[in-house]
Amino acid sequence: MEKEADQNPPSKMESLSVKSQAAEGSFSSSCPTETQMSPEERFRIVRSVGEECIQEDELLNLLTKKPQPICYDGFEPSGRMHIAQGVMKTISVNKMTSAGCKVKIWIADWFAQLNNKMDGDLKKIQTVGRYLIEIWKAVGMDLADNKVEFLWSSDEINSRAHEYWPLVMDIARRNKLPRIIRCSQIMGRSEQDELSAAQILYPCMQCADIFFLKADICQLGMDQRKVNVLAREYCDDIKRKNKPIILSHHMLPGLQQGQEKMSKSDPSSSIFMEDTEAEVNVKIKKAYCPPKIVQGNPCLEYIKYIILPWFNEFKVERSADNGGDKTFKSFDELVVDYESGDLHPGDLKPALSKSLNKILQPVRDHFNKDANAKDLLKRVKGYRITR
Repeated sequence: MEKEADQNPPSKMESLSVKSQAAEGSFSSSCPTETQMSPEERFRIVRSVGEECIQEDELLNLLTKKPQPICYDGFEPSGRMHIAQGVMKTISVNKMTSAGCKVKIWIADWFAQLNNKMDGDLKKIQTVGRYLIEIWKAVGMDLADNKVEFLWSSDEINSRAHEYWPLVMDIARRNKLPRIIRCSQIMGRSEQDELSAAQILYPCMQCADIFFLKADICQLGMDQRKVNVLAREYCDDIKRKNKPIILSHHMLPGLQQGQEKMSKSDPSSSIFMEDTEAEVNVKIKKAYCPPKIVQGNPCLEYIKYIILPWFNEFKVERSADNGGDKTFKSFDELVVDYESGDLHPGDLKPALSKSLNKILQPVRDHFNKDANAKDLLKRVKGYRITR
């Protein structure tokens, strides 16, 4: 039976801004403080978060005119957290806050229920939400000085329903059903899926979130692009000049050949944030990593998007017969050695595992030592993952 504490999400998560338990060697910006930065410096940092930006001139103008822009990201609490959601998101958030942005993380419990995650059980969904927050605290997300707010969709929508629902209704009224169905990718669905009525409502609500949270920047994955574009189109419809800027980050692939995305329902496809050292080692050892091939190589993507941004280098330890130890300071440098065969998967994989384990160790420690975190993880591991 769920404990009493699981009846509701923590009230008003705006107040949850605590100092993070930073990982050893964890990502930290070496940039000057935002008050010392020029708009161009702030732009360079913020722009580096996204694989795509719509539009760059709008972003530079925003950072020139607004000292603390609002950046929004949202997550369905739908199961264990994989490394992209944990580490890549921490890197991105720390970059955004270092450049003077305020980040609002939308814990989308109602959205997970609409999308039938955890079989629509809101208590379980909210338990997963609290587990997500524990991981971000442990891995080194900079939560000091109220730079980051965790907001529960159920709390916020209920407290300001008079603002939220008219907005959702207006967005729904102005869009045809085929346009909304085209956004189904945001829920991990396809346009060919048989969608429930709740899943038709979902894109209209997510579009409304952007305006409800007063977001200047939508910082989500490339898979969320269509609904963010819908928000910009809505601005055209209502003759709103200032459109939300879309900053879409790269989607890390699964570890097996041909997996475009990591899957929570397939443990072999990704590293989870509380995986043991042995589990990480096995998963990386079995990962697709063809010699001399960079394109579509998930191990190299992990290095490019996780290891190098976190440590600013990638260390490979190998015997003198195999070229001796080498430290790579850039991805381009790594690519040269890998494509030529000077760096072999047999040496790259152990180095990748070692780096990943160093990042994840503080998270393991937190979930081993903190009674609340340990209990949350036990529950989340016991839940059935639903698509």
